[in-house]
Amino acid sequence: MTTHPSTFAAEPSGEQGFGWDDGATLHRREDGGGVFHGFKAIRHGTVAELARYFANLPAAERGHYMIEKAGDRQYQPHEIMALVQRPDFPLRFDD
Repeated sequence: MTTHPSTFAAEPSGEQGFGWDDGATLHRREDGGGVFHGFKAIRHGTVAELARYFANLPAAERGHYMIEKAGDRQYQPHEIMALVQRPDFPLRFDD
């Protein structure tokens, strides 16, 4: 698992691509945040692993979860589903 660190003065790091191997956590969207937010993670893995796990959940349950990419941002359910549809998604489904 890698983490794409930010750079000094925000210049480009030279790394290309989305960072599918970056560390991430799966959270309930209504976990309340706060000081203990990091301890409330349901699952840990790479962005790609968690996106695939999320996509395999029943559609009715997906709205309850989000993925938090380490040091980057939170992905809401509609964004996660868009990620798994990208052509560069590394864990393709065998439709």
